[in-house]
Amino acid sequence: MDTHSIGILKLFLFKMVVLVLCLASTASAANLPPSTTSLEVASDIRVQCNNDEIVVSITTKSGRFNGMVYPRGLSKNSTCMGEWIHKKSPIEYTLPLRGCNTMSTDLDDGGIEYYNTIVVQPHLKLVTNQGRGFHIRCRYNTRNNTVTNDSLKVDLQGADRLTALAPMPGCSMRIFSGDPTKKEVAENVKIGDPLTLVVTLDEQDTYGIHVTDCLVRDGLGWGEQKLINDDGCPTDPEIMGMFRYSEDKTKAYVEFQAHKFPYTASVYYQCNVKLCLKADKSCDVEPTCWNSSGNRIRRQARSQTTEGEGTPATINVYSGLYVNEANDSAKTEEDSVFSEKTSDSICISQKSFAIGICIAGLILMLCVVAAILCLLAKRRKKTTSHSSGSIYSGPYTNTAYSHTS
Repeated sequence: MDTHSIGILKLFLFKMVVLVLCLASTASAANLPPSTTSLEVASDIRVQCNNDEIVVSITTKSGRFNGMVYPRGLSKNSTCMGEWIHKKSPIEYTLPLRGCNTMSTDLDDGGIEYYNTIVVQPHLKLVTNQGRGFHIRCRYNTRNNTVTNDSLKVDLQGADRLTALAPMPGCSMRIFSGDPTKKEVAENVKIGDPLTLVVTLDEQDTYGIHVTDCLVRDGLGWGEQKLINDDGCPTDPEIMGMFRYSEDKTKAYVEFQAHKFPYTASVYYQCNVKLCLKADKSCDVEPTCWNSSGNRIRRQARSQTTEGEGTPATINVYSGLYVNEANDSAKTEEDSVFSEKTSDSICISQKSFAIGICIAGLILMLCVVAAILCLLAKRRKKTTSHSSGSIYSGPYTNTAYSHTS
């Protein structure tokens, strides 16, 4: 074996020693006691569903918590972020139903489900891999619509007894992507995407609707923008136009393009739905927002309702969605601390990954050594075969014994 081959084997032995030390250090690190931060990671989550909020109770392994809790995507907004300094667990974090990225979806059984994703981060300043994400859901049996009047004060003079005893119909608001007939509810869209806001009243023969006083909020309590005024006229037609109504006056819809506030992706819409009686043709009265020349008409005092007469009941309806910038990627800044496991994903711990890398390196080096040994064996065999042959092999001849006749 020549000097070059010996040097290669020495280098291989040195790498083997380094690999053994790497495996030993990895195993010893795995046996170290858990750090204080790891003991403060959330170990148990309990949810309490209230009328206007969701209360999340968080328990840690150490019995105390030093860190922050916030909805995913709102780590920079202090209005929705809670901070605790060495507090005894369990701690309680409150989420509003109509704010802080809490969204809702209507269920097939007539109920409604509110959902949000919160991040529990056991550090007051930094986002680390110790943080955990939790998907919070609260299901309610009935829609949480609010009637602004204490009772139904519709003027029922001349109405029959059946009309007077008609129950309050249910009302809902949904926002669809594009054509509402496709029933594709908008949950996560981009700025400029076509949307359709649909307000629906339960099917019955007594009441119709007029949609007024619509606005959009940021869900953080920082800003809002009025879209439809008290008369049902748009405040800015370029943002949202007038509602159009179905023939039976139980459905109203308006098409618009997705928009958002510059500092958050969540937008919440709220409208007042005023009930009207089909029997007295009050549902056929539509608002007049522009004159014949196309100019906006100033708001006028209403003459339909005189002092002392009843005013229609008003139902507040809500809906919300996420609107992202056109160049936003699918991942957010909190994806490092929250991930949803799917059937195609593979989860590997850091310890297993390090051991796997060491084993792969060991196998690779064994393959290299095997290849070197094969090359050395071939060279040795070739040298032996040359030394056993004749010194006069080849096309040359010995001219010393040649003669001519």
